[in-house]
Amino acid sequence: MKRILSTLMLVCSALFVSAQLKHPAGTENASIYEVNIRQYTPEGTIKAFMPHMKRLKSMGIDILWVMPIQPIGVKNRKGELGSYYSISDYTAVNPEFGNLDDVKAMVKQAHDLGMTVILDWVANHSAWDNVWVKDHPDWYVLDSVGGFTVPYDWTDVIKLNYESKGLRKAMLDAMKFWIKETDMDGFRCDVAYEVPMDFWNNARKELDRIKPVFMLAEAEGPQYHTAAFDMTYTWSNLHLNNQFAKGEKSVSDYHRFWHTEDSAYDASAYRMTFVTNHDENSWAGTVFERYADKVLPLTVLSYTWYGMPLVYSGQEAGLDRRLSFFGKDSIDWSDLKYQNFIANLLRLRKEEPALWSGNAENRPQLVSTPESPYLVYRRASGNSEVYVVLNFSAKAIEVSLSAGNTYEEIVAGSVCGANGISVPAGQARVYRKINK
Repeated sequence: MKRILSTLMLVCSALFVSAQLKHPAGTENASIYEVNIRQYTPEGTIKAFMPHMKRLKSMGIDILWVMPIQPIGVKNRKGELGSYYSISDYTAVNPEFGNLDDVKAMVKQAHDLGMTVILDWVANHSAWDNVWVKDHPDWYVLDSVGGFTVPYDWTDVIKLNYESKGLRKAMLDAMKFWIKETDMDGFRCDVAYEVPMDFWNNARKELDRIKPVFMLAEAEGPQYHTAAFDMTYTWSNLHLNNQFAKGEKSVSDYHRFWHTEDSAYDASAYRMTFVTNHDENSWAGTVFERYADKVLPLTVLSYTWYGMPLVYSGQEAGLDRRLSFFGKDSIDWSDLKYQNFIANLLRLRKEEPALWSGNAENRPQLVSTPESPYLVYRRASGNSEVYVVLNFSAKAIEVSLSAGNTYEEIVAGSVCGANGISVPAGQARVYRKINK
């Protein structure tokens, strides 16, 4: 669903930093990929998507976040096919996408490839014609005259009522269904900030009793990491990127942002870093629209900063148009022009503890000054060391790394010493130490 500005949430929640939950094993150097089943192939089915999974694993993907696959409501539907986030039955599969056996096969194939699968979960609202509406109107928030309420401008959905114990049980039972029936590995929770925290805390506890799950919140704030979620959105960084690309913010704002982030979040909190997703692409614009000549350095930032990088469907193919949100609009896979670029960065994350999540030792250390028209930061853990240089200026810059070391450059592909390194205008370079 459409993102909500979260700066105030981040500031207000900074005092909630506390002991964090234990993450599923092997997620500290993982990368995540958002799967848009409808637009992924001309068929728009789970079966048609599955042949791509081996390619995604080879690209370095570990976690598949699958957008909602349940049936979509008809009443007050938007567009021809409707929003994925207007669910009419939480424990069924949209026949346009396939059936339950297809979901099971997808999850099994992912597991065989060494990947996990999390399902997009819409707990805040449902379709107007959800199977719960007729028999359980009390499970919904009603207005003063007994009518259903619409959250924001999302006229195709109605808001659920978490004052109802019946609703809480039914929602949790539906989540358990997908884990028990399909061996799903967790959930990406849509507009998690609109659902009471105590529901999420209890849900995590109950789901972990079935199997260790991975939980991603579409929310921002340290409090989400205490007992419910492994990872939250870095909306604040995304908004900064968007404003910076338009000339509304400067490099110095990244210095301030990183200081705020460092102070607010415990080192064990996973933060999802991204430049695009289904909302950004469809509503705000492609990365090329929003970032123009800053696409490369801002993308490298999202893959090397302190967090888990997200790749959206089609990003590796240079997706250069806004995908329809309510209709069929297949991705063009004819030229995987950015796949090797992404794969190299994800491989670096996999191999270098300096870039892993949940490690207090490897937080970014800013090397450049706030006044510089570029960003240089160093990340290190043990003998693993990575330097990132993002040149936003209109001319080449020269930088020096840790003296006496030899480095491999990942983006352009080269080996160099520590001094006199030139980075062209508008480019990004990532250096890892190789004399370990």
